[in-house]
Amino acid sequence: MPRLVNGREAAPTYSNLVGFIFIFNLIVGTGALTLPGVFAKAGWMLSLIVIVLLAIVSYMTVTFIIEAMACANAIRNWQTLQALRQSRSSAESSENDDNADEVSLASGTDQVGDFERVPLTIQNREFHYYQLSHKFELGEMATLFFNEFGRIMFYLCLIVYLYGDLSIYSAAVARSLRDVVCDQTNGTDANNLMLWPGDFENNTARPCWREHTISRLSMYRVFLIGFTLIFGPFAAFNVQKTKYLQMLTAVFRWLAFTLMICISLKLLITQGAKGHPESFNVYGIPSLFGACVYSFMCHHSLPSLLAPLKHKSMVSKILSIDYIVICAFYILLAMTGIFAFERIEDLYTLDFLPYDVTYIDFWSGLLICIDYFLALFPIFTLSTSFPIVAITLKNNLQALFLDMSQYESYSLLVRLMFPLFAIIPPFCITYFTESLSSLVAFTGTYAGTGIQYLIPIFLVYFARKTCSELLGSGVINQFQSPFKSSAWIVFVLIWSILCVCLVSINLFS
Repeated sequence: MPRLVNGREAAPTYSNLVGFIFIFNLIVGTGALTLPGVFAKAGWMLSLIVIVLLAIVSYMTVTFIIEAMACANAIRNWQTLQALRQSRSSAESSENDDNADEVSLASGTDQVGDFERVPLTIQNREFHYYQLSHKFELGEMATLFFNEFGRIMFYLCLIVYLYGDLSIYSAAVARSLRDVVCDQTNGTDANNLMLWPGDFENNTARPCWREHTISRLSMYRVFLIGFTLIFGPFAAFNVQKTKYLQMLTAVFRWLAFTLMICISLKLLITQGAKGHPESFNVYGIPSLFGACVYSFMCHHSLPSLLAPLKHKSMVSKILSIDYIVICAFYILLAMTGIFAFERIEDLYTLDFLPYDVTYIDFWSGLLICIDYFLALFPIFTLSTSFPIVAITLKNNLQALFLDMSQYESYSLLVRLMFPLFAIIPPFCITYFTESLSSLVAFTGTYAGTGIQYLIPIFLVYFARKTCSELLGSGVINQFQSPFKSSAWIVFVLIWSILCVCLVSINLFS
């Protein structure tokens, strides 16, 4: 039976281990499947240096998000305390009750729970101000700390990132289905992967099957249209992933990653290294940077994971362990792949297509099944994530352009326009390109840099400034980032600008 706190049902919480797993699953998504391909293009030594640096900077900005969230809670608690003091003063003047140490408020409202948790005295000021108990999403913190221009820029950055997400999901699913159904080819020209058209021209001339004239590009578009028609309408609803669907997706994901690493290690041991990647190749930096930023992204969903954590004082330690383990996992996945295979597809699962395996006995049949499972793995996971991302994009578009307090007053036509605005642009983009490296490079470099670097540093800067004005410097934030010097904010800002400039020069030159 749920535990009751002050007559109310307690919010669900989970342990540190569960929190570690949730954050791990959030960060390690399908974006990791693009890492072996970009490692092969940029060179293994350059890739190692870049991915470690990006992991450190990403962790730094995660701690900024935590500190900003604690500051938002502090401001909320301060406002609640001021309202409570005013209410107490009114009650004392009207009732003249000398023994009234607490103010009794009507139950059944959200404000009651806040008042019950905030004492009238502030003897233990640090504990009662800075908390992570109330979930503040990035949009709420942007509204709290930014002006109107900053709020609009935040939503635009998030919307561009979500558009990129949907484009990558659509292209990955359609391309995986196409490459499983069509006959084996010699692969795409590695020199064309960085171009915006992707391998558009390459696949236009190549037939999907030797005995038919339909091209591989046409089959890609057929699967893209089918995928959009099946999963696109979900953007019009408020569906959510169930716990069991998340668990099933997590099992599929970890089974697939484990199988890919084990198969690559087996190939390296039995057949030796077939791949001979360069050490450094600066022309691979755009896709490398975009893929690495994309693969460490958790900032937009971090508040939802931190609020239910039971022991929030351990949050920095949990995240630091997560980032160390994830960085090591990415390096293991990518390094085994680039040396085990002679050529790496930009979607790593496509290197496991079962073309070279002939059914002889049970073990060969099992290997064929494993290869098909790995080739279809993006479809299993992305098909469940696509509706959720589409709904998130729709909601943010509505928050940017509509007055949500008057949402019901808008016509049905206006409300139906936003699901279409969420679905149609990604479809148009992926209709004319299937190059995942280009999509990941653009999404990760520009929108990803905004969400992972720029937004956290501006949030923590204005959060510190606001809390200093309201609470003074005597109240210590126990969730303050270990990178508390303003020099770290300047460093991340300069790092972001330099990285974006470097990638832009290489991407469009």
